[in-house]
Amino acid sequence: MMPFLDYPKKKKRTRYYDRTESNYQIFGQSLKRMTEQSLKKEQTLLLVCIGTDRITGDCLGPLVGHKLSRISPHPERIFGTLKEPVHAQNLKQVLSNINKEYTNPFLIVIDASLGIKDHIGYITLSDGPLRPGEGVQKRLPPVGEISITGIVNCCSGNGTCLLQNTRLHLVEELADYIFMGIISGLFHLMI
Repeated sequence: MMPFLDYPKKKKRTRYYDRTESNYQIFGQSLKRMTEQSLKKEQTLLLVCIGTDRITGDCLGPLVGHKLSRISPHPERIFGTLKEPVHAQNLKQVLSNINKEYTNPFLIVIDASLGIKDHIGYITLSDGPLRPGEGVQKRLPPVGEISITGIVNCCSGNGTCLLQNTRLHLVEELADYIFMGIISGLFHLMI
């Protein structure tokens, strides 16, 4: 198993942010504090934006990655864009490539998620790994030291069907909020 996939068991703290609050800076500052508390000097900060552009509800990660890669001074440190998405079929290979290229990576992972009806449209920020594909019963390795999700639909019924019937407008709003939060909180660390 790759070293950065062997995450210690700890109670994961998750914070929820309502995108209708126009203040994405609160999210960005929380992300900044969480990252600065965990990121070691010798680590390289990488963003892994998970999802596919073929399913509306699952394109959140690639949308955020696309937006970030267009302005980042180090676009090579952003994995998962509209052009080159990171998804269930290639996630393990991408993680293996990261492990070969970077000695001590620090991964912030972004993905769409399903949640309860009252949380649709919220952004979550957690200090621990993400389990991608869990909402659609896929078994993928846990990823990341910090995870960000956008709750795009509820988790009742067939997860894949729900993701296919998610409004692009909601996904775009969540992507904008996450993008602006990352820029306001982490841009200084991405230089």
